[in-house]
Amino acid sequence: MMMTLRSLVLLFVINLAIAQTNRELNRNIEAVFGLSNRGFDEIVESEPDGVLEVQPTQSPQFLNNNGRTCKCVPYYQCDNSKTQDTESRFYGEIDVRYNPESCQDVLDVCCPQENESKVPVTPPPLTLGPAHQPTKCGIRNPNGIDFTLTGNTNEAGFAEFPWMVALLSTRECLCGGSLIHPNVVLTGAHCVFNLTQNSLRVRAGEWDTQTTKERLPHQERNVNAIITHEEFNSRSLANDIALLILDRPFDLDQHIGVICLPPQGYIAQNHDCFASGWGKDVFGKAGKYSVILKKIELPMVDNYNCQESLRRTRLGKRFLLHDSFVCAGGQNQDTCQGDGGSPLVCPTGQDNQYMQTGAVSWGIGCHDAIPGVYTNIGAFRYWIDAHVQNYQFDTSVYTY
Repeated sequence: MMMTLRSLVLLFVINLAIAQTNRELNRNIEAVFGLSNRGFDEIVESEPDGVLEVQPTQSPQFLNNNGRTCKCVPYYQCDNSKTQDTESRFYGEIDVRYNPESCQDVLDVCCPQENESKVPVTPPPLTLGPAHQPTKCGIRNPNGIDFTLTGNTNEAGFAEFPWMVALLSTRECLCGGSLIHPNVVLTGAHCVFNLTQNSLRVRAGEWDTQTTKERLPHQERNVNAIITHEEFNSRSLANDIALLILDRPFDLDQHIGVICLPPQGYIAQNHDCFASGWGKDVFGKAGKYSVILKKIELPMVDNYNCQESLRRTRLGKRFLLHDSFVCAGGQNQDTCQGDGGSPLVCPTGQDNQYMQTGAVSWGIGCHDAIPGVYTNIGAFRYWIDAHVQNYQFDTSVYTY
């Protein structure tokens, strides 16, 4: 009888210790996995009908390097035969560094007056031109289109990642996402947790969130349905995946396309993958959100080594990495707060073609030695296909 009582007391003490350890682990998980990586700075608005009103250019005059008078205009309105290739629509270089003696907008150039196109100071609203239908999914434009960048620090080129979308609520950008079908967006479940479809809009073709002076305008669509994975855990972020069904398809063009998806069970081992987004440069309040789309090249990290790295953080040695995740980065390479839901893409082995292997989920700080954690898209291909087919959409659009 005494032995039985002692055994019960010992069992109670052990269970109490385990419960205390689990509570500590849960607190650490919640501190890391909170939904704080939703939301970043205000961005320019489209009109309710989707037509873009191009912002009028402030038109100061300067003397260029040749001593000639020039005036600030949007880059594509400067008809300079030395910098513009009419066949490929290449307009030269854009310097993204701030210079108080240059044009106020990064997409304005100081154009010699004799080369300036005869357009009104306040141009008419832009409407979409004929759609340029991409022939394949996942085609990256390595240097962007229209122009090359100088003075940049990880800024992506315009239309470099045509599948990149922003999830908007009012004038706040909540998260990133990817276009996998003209009617379907893939993002993180944590990005849309407790939100309704009426509170969301999706913007594709965006580059600089503070201007509408890109030659090809961004497009916006409303959301008809949010499909969150049935086993999404809002505490641990396991199964962190969601699909957004749009009210109408995006018009595919040079700057708007779909990303390829890997087959079920695929695990990438590449060292030349890319993540993109408008996230912060530093974690926490000190960080500033990018107004121009950023990119970072990342190596994949196998789950065992990733778990070992994470166990050396405040998550502790009992932490188990769920198999719905993959990892990338480390060695001061990482995505950051505000990038949630944004795609991680790796080469398919075909020329300039990429597939999405991850979606930004969570991490410990950013730009440190700990890899970032991403939703494992290869674990959800069957789930994605089933929901896409349920809406009578063609899954071959994102199959390479």
